[in-house]
Amino acid sequence: MRKIAGKMKSSLLLTVLTALTLSLAVTIGAFADESDTSRLVSGTKINGVGVGGLTPDEAKARIEGFYAGEYTLRIKEKGGKEESIKGSDIGYQVTVSGSIQEILDSQNASGRVAGPSGDNTHTMEVSAQYNEDALNEKISALSCISGGNIVTTKDAAISAYEEGKDFTIIPAVQGNDVDLEKIKQVITAVVRSGSKEVSLEETGCYRTVGVWESDENLKALCAAMNSRKSKQLRYVFGDTSEVLSGETMASWITGSSNGQVMLDQQKVAAFVAKLAATYDTAGKPRTFKGVSGAEYQLTGPYGWKIDQAGEIAALTELIQSGSAWQSGDSADREPVYSQVAASRTGSDWGNTYVQVDLSGQHVYMIKDGAAVWDAPCVTGNVSKDYTTPAGIYSLTYKEKDRILRGKKLENGKYEYETHVDYWMPFNGGIGLHDAPWRSKFGGTIYQTSGSHGCVNLPPASVPALYDMLYKGIPVICTP
Repeated sequence: MRKIAGKMKSSLLLTVLTALTLSLAVTIGAFADESDTSRLVSGTKINGVGVGGLTPDEAKARIEGFYAGEYTLRIKEKGGKEESIKGSDIGYQVTVSGSIQEILDSQNASGRVAGPSGDNTHTMEVSAQYNEDALNEKISALSCISGGNIVTTKDAAISAYEEGKDFTIIPAVQGNDVDLEKIKQVITAVVRSGSKEVSLEETGCYRTVGVWESDENLKALCAAMNSRKSKQLRYVFGDTSEVLSGETMASWITGSSNGQVMLDQQKVAAFVAKLAATYDTAGKPRTFKGVSGAEYQLTGPYGWKIDQAGEIAALTELIQSGSAWQSGDSADREPVYSQVAASRTGSDWGNTYVQVDLSGQHVYMIKDGAAVWDAPCVTGNVSKDYTTPAGIYSLTYKEKDRILRGKKLENGKYEYETHVDYWMPFNGGIGLHDAPWRSKFGGTIYQTSGSHGCVNLPPASVPALYDMLYKGIPVICTP
């Protein structure tokens, strides 16, 4: 028994000595590690990854390895809920772009302080690579986006038109939906930075109510919309008018958004299109009575033409703002035109114009209803199919000292080049001009020896006509 007890004491003593030896060894080892200026001190963390006791190269490899195999992004949502995206699911890899050697140098310079007394936590920039499609898929699959308990946030708004009912305010709804584009931007930025956590609420990813039912501007807008029913807008077209009732305007209102009245643009466009179909004259057949008393059915680009896109925009803004009814319940309006004519009463060319009588081969200047100038002419060669086209046009511009050129040939030259003193185009390349190369005008010259389409005039007669003409004056070619 004594031998056994002695052996037990010896064993115990050996165990204690062994433990002391190991403890001393660890202590000495730790001291030795901390004195190794080629390695980071114990407790060093970079981007939350422990790298104490490692060389800068080893630390770099450790950090990059962590991101490649262990990285997970925690996504904090409303109500304490969390979701995550694993780096392995998006092919995540990073390259440490900062200098770990600088951290080591700083530790060495400050005496290599380890443990609780030293701040060895660092943040370092990384350059991230990942599969964008995979990340977008993971974002789209988040329950805050694709879950079944999502309540859509809605601003307070005004109800759509209902016949016989007033417009009312629909209360706002504060939901839990997120802005998909914003959340993609936020999460993508976090992933690129290498951060491991993001709060969707703190980064403003949740939609919030912008306008509540208590908003005074919204209340005023609702009242104004109800008042629209008693308004009217009278479109004036000379002696004729078209009334747009307040009830019709109200029926176009679909509600409000961001404090502004919203209109059914298709209904607005249909109304404007109807105005154009009724009151446009450009391109439509009209009856013209010439100097001879003969009447012609003519068409052409000259005339009134509503700018439909411009009028849709203007009418929409007018109804939204209510600016037309500052002084009463009725207002007059002319539409936005892309093209205007001389008159809305009677013939749209008015009583001042040029008539080119193609069959009579004569040109007349009519001013205030009376012929004040006339001259014979030569128009397009009929035999060569250069016939000057009949129709209602307007003077594009006028110019002195002009060279007229025909079609450009393959050799670089022109079919013809002719100088004129006075040039007055009205239909593309067709215009009135002096023709000093001709000794005769009028008659039947145009049938076999006419121009390329222009209206040739005696040189002595042209200056007086040129002085009377102006841009936009109607030029009417009668057959």
